[in-house]
Amino acid sequence: MALFDENVEVRPAPRKRLSRGAVVGLWALSIALVAMLLLTILPTGFVIQQPGPVFDTLGTAENADGDDVPLISVEGAETYPTDGALDLLTVQVVGSRERTPSWIELAGAWFDPSRAVLPIDDVFPQGQTTEQRQQQSAAQMVDSQKEATAAALTELGYDVEPMVRVYALTDDSAAEGVLQPDDIIRTADGQDITDTEQLRAIVNADDGAPVELGIERDGEQLTETVTPKQTEVDGTTTWLLGITTMHDFTFPIDVTIQLNNVGGPSAGMMFALGIIDTLTPEEITGGERIAGTGTIDAAGEVGPIGGIRQKLYGAKDAGARWFLAPESNCDEVVGHIPDGLRVFSVATLDDALDALSAIRGDGDLDALPTCTG
Repeated sequence: MALFDENVEVRPAPRKRLSRGAVVGLWALSIALVAMLLLTILPTGFVIQQPGPVFDTLGTAENADGDDVPLISVEGAETYPTDGALDLLTVQVVGSRERTPSWIELAGAWFDPSRAVLPIDDVFPQGQTTEQRQQQSAAQMVDSQKEATAAALTELGYDVEPMVRVYALTDDSAAEGVLQPDDIIRTADGQDITDTEQLRAIVNADDGAPVELGIERDGEQLTETVTPKQTEVDGTTTWLLGITTMHDFTFPIDVTIQLNNVGGPSAGMMFALGIIDTLTPEEITGGERIAGTGTIDAAGEVGPIGGIRQKLYGAKDAGARWFLAPESNCDEVVGHIPDGLRVFSVATLDDALDALSAIRGDGDLDALPTCTG
């Protein structure tokens, strides 16, 4: 019995042609897939700023060895138990010059009120290396801790002596071989020096003439001469010694602030409040969780910071009900306050203390300054 007839030609059924709509759909899908791939791999020129870790200045933090230690500790004065929390806020940057976020990541951030998309040059300036940025950020943190300690101790009636200390020498520094990190600059051309602006004014007063500096190094008094170098800063000619400095102080008691891997100056006000709470019998938070941000100087003036919108959301996520914002940041606060968070504006350390007094029940909350449009 034959299964196939060899004389019969078997022809396959004709292939059905795709409709025009199906062809268009396939092309659209292919283009979309290629576009998605390009959006994933193409550099963007932007970075994402988002809420970072929150630290309670009345609590603990990890030291370099990974051990939990008090974030603020004091020796040489009586300290008191604290309650509640005084949270300092940080921001994280997603992306770098080496690896920028994808366009897809940026699209997600644009629609998230807790995050911000920023030009990469705003965060990582052209010509500044990662190491230089980290050094600058670390110097700002050290400086903010000194200023906060000075502001807090001055508020509490302690005597504080200001000074200018050399933090580091820049590349091709005019002071190379003359000044060293940790030198204290006591005088410049015979004038007593207590802050960096005063030193800068003297250096620029004589159009590049050598400056005689009275310095203290390891307890020894020395006199050195440095000839400044001319440079352009933001289109303006200026004369520089080639050093970065920090405003340092002689304190009557030892205050240590332990906070690793966090840089910048924006925690200053919260450091000052934490020090005051540690050194006063009254619990200034009234047991409340209060968050805040702002730079501070030794005179107690509170200054603006970056990333305040992200910090507002970081405070809310950490459980804070109250937020102290620098008055000079109010234009960025209005319209961006998360539900359940009440914001008060402060311009000085005294303003912040007044707000804490009202929060713990001693004042009229409605009478406190707020950020308004």
